[in-house]
Amino acid sequence: MAKKGSSRKARARSDAERGIRRVASNRRARHDYEILETYEAGLSLMGAEVKSLRAGHVALQDAYARIDHGEAWLVGTHVAPYEYATGYGRFDPDRTRKLLLHREEIDELSGKVAQKALTIVPLSIYFRDGRAKVEIALARGRRLYDKRHAIAERDSARETQRTIKEYESRR
Repeated sequence: MAKKGSSRKARARSDAERGIRRVASNRRARHDYEILETYEAGLSLMGAEVKSLRAGHVALQDAYARIDHGEAWLVGTHVAPYEYATGYGRFDPDRTRKLLLHREEIDELSGKVAQKALTIVPLSIYFRDGRAKVEIALARGRRLYDKRHAIAERDSARETQRTIKEYESRR
């Protein structure tokens, strides 16, 4: 079994090799929701929003995605106004942004959200080969006891790894 730290470094190297630069992540989503499936979507942005994203001025905490009239939209994402933008380059920081997905993906998400009472949450925003992308997930909300169970599992796994590491260092 690989160490958690080494896999994180390996993942970072592979992201760099693939031309991915992470800008923001929604750590709270993995705590509040059970992630079922993930999708990569393009993000439709206005001029100065791209520069603001590159600077890392984005918040995903209260964001979610919805499907209206066959189009996917990202709601509740706050992209801070770019400091040097004037006139046409200004934008509303909390505006709804369009997600760029294939028709089949939109139909699949729409059907699952309607049938199973699931939600779509953004997990991270990153740049891949110079284009802004959003990793969205089809998720089911966790109840309080589910969160406690997940925390207990994570703590026991961490304790097990710590014990193994101490045992190996004694050899």
